[in-house]
Amino acid sequence: MQAYQRLLHYVTFGTKSDETTGKTPSTPGQLTLGAALVDELLALGVDSAEMEENGYVYAVLNATAGCENAPAVGFIAHMDTSPEYPAEQVKPVVTEQYDGGDLALGNGITLRVSDFPHLPTLKGKTLITADGSTLLGADDKAGIAEIMTMVERLIADRLPHGKICVAFTPDEEIGEGADHFDVPRFGADFGYTVDGGAEGGVEYENFNASSATVAVKGFSVHPGSSKDTMINAALVAMEFNAMLPAADIPRHTDGYEGFFHLTDMTGDVSEAKLSYIIRDHDAASFACREQTMKHIAAILNEKYGEGTVSLTIKEQYRNMAEMVLPHQHILDTAIAATEAVGVKPFVVPIRGGTDGARLSFMGLPCPNLGTGGYAFHGPYEHITAEAMDAVVEILLEMVKRYC
Repeated sequence: MQAYQRLLHYVTFGTKSDETTGKTPSTPGQLTLGAALVDELLALGVDSAEMEENGYVYAVLNATAGCENAPAVGFIAHMDTSPEYPAEQVKPVVTEQYDGGDLALGNGITLRVSDFPHLPTLKGKTLITADGSTLLGADDKAGIAEIMTMVERLIADRLPHGKICVAFTPDEEIGEGADHFDVPRFGADFGYTVDGGAEGGVEYENFNASSATVAVKGFSVHPGSSKDTMINAALVAMEFNAMLPAADIPRHTDGYEGFFHLTDMTGDVSEAKLSYIIRDHDAASFACREQTMKHIAAILNEKYGEGTVSLTIKEQYRNMAEMVLPHQHILDTAIAATEAVGVKPFVVPIRGGTDGARLSFMGLPCPNLGTGGYAFHGPYEHITAEAMDAVVEILLEMVKRYC
C-alpha cells in the first residue's frame, strides 16, 4: 500500500486535540486512532505493538540477522491535529495530474499560486487536499502513514535492518506530546520525528518557547464619578501590548527572528486577560523577551498599583540544537540518505517546535524530517502522493545506512 492511501484513511479519524480538557490524550478520537494503528502494526508483522493508558503507541521491529549490533533507530509522529481549525469529518480530495495552477477546493476556498508560489513545482503530481471545510490532517498523519509504509516495506521485502522503534504520540499540537513519553520503554538510541514540511527537510534547530498570560484586575466605578479612581482593565491590557516591540510579531519576522504573538484577548472594565506565546532561537534573546514582559508588568503595577497586572510565564520547550549537534551522525545520515534517493536536502530552522524538541532534552536526540506537506493548520493544507513516496524511500535508506 502506498503512503498516501494510508493518509486518506487516517484523516477520517477525528483527532483534534483540546488543551482545555486536562486529560491525556485530550480527546477520545486519538485513542480510537491509536487502537487502529496498533492493530495495523501487528497485522504488518512487528514483534510488539501496544497502546498504553495515556494513548501513546509503541512498537518494535527487532533487528534482522547480522544487524543485531546496529543502533536502535526510532521514528515518531503524532496522532492529533491542530485545535486551531475545524478537523472533524475530513473529506480528502485527490486531484490527479494537478495542473500547477489555482485550484478551487470548495466552500469558497481556493488554493492560489499567488499565496503559495511553490504550487507550479507540483504540476503533474497527485495532489491531496481537504474540501475547504476542514484542514486535511497531513500534520502529522502523513508522518504516521510514511512510517507505517516504511515498516511494511521492511517486513514484506525482507530488508536488513537494525532494531526499529516506532511511536505515535497524542497532543503534540498543544505542546503535550512528550509529557508522558517513556524513553526507556521506547528503546531507541536516537530518533527522528517525521513532522516537517516539504520532503528533504532536515531540522535540528527550533524556537525556545514559552507561553505567557497577562491578567489585569481593574477598578470599576461609575464613569461619571471616576476621575483618578477607575482603572479600566481592558485599557491597561491594551497598554501592556502597546509597550511590546511592535515589529516583533509573526507577520514581520522570519528565519531565526523571534517574536511575541498575541493569541487571545478578553476583557472589560473589571478584568482582562491577554494570552501570548514567546519565541526565539537564541537563548539569550529569548531570556530578554521574557524579561521585557516582566519589566512591562512592573511598570504598570507601579503606575496603577501593585496587583493590577499579574504575569505568568510557562516554559514549553527549548532549542534542541544543543542536544542534537553532539550526535552529528544523526544529521549526516539523514542528509546523505535524502541525497541518495534523488531528493535535494535542505536544512532550515523550525519556526515552531516538535515532540523532538523536548525528547532531545529527555535523553533521546531527535531531529525532525519533512513529510512532504505544506500549509498546515488550515484549509489550504496540501501534500502530494509522490512526495510521500519519496519520504518513505528516505526513511528506508536511513535504516539501510545504519544497518
